[in-house]
Amino acid sequence: MPKRTRNYEEDLSKRLCDPEYAAGYLDAVLQDSAKDGKERFLLALRDVAKAYGMTKLAEEADMAREAMYRTLSKNGNPELETLTALLDAVGLRLSVEVKKKAS
Repeated sequence: MPKRTRNYEEDLSKRLCDPEYAAGYLDAVLQDSAKDGKERFLLALRDVAKAYGMTKLAEEADMAREAMYRTLSKNGNPELETLTALLDAVGLRLSVEVKKKAS
């Protein structure tokens, strides 16, 4: 009898429709201090955008779909206004917190 496995991307997409899960997902990527952190964050935000629907999200963020694809690409360089518009469209916002000191 074949094993029943879930498609990882399908499962992730369903989970990313939950703003709480999407916030945790994006935050986890931001916490990673790897050299390619910016690119990884944009790709993670693209995962969230795909989960919500790229066309719908582009409309809600008041931007062209093609521009959103470029913005969320590995080489994208969104302005703060663009980033906040995309996050707002999925029910999220940027936040700043005090960095914890090492013990």
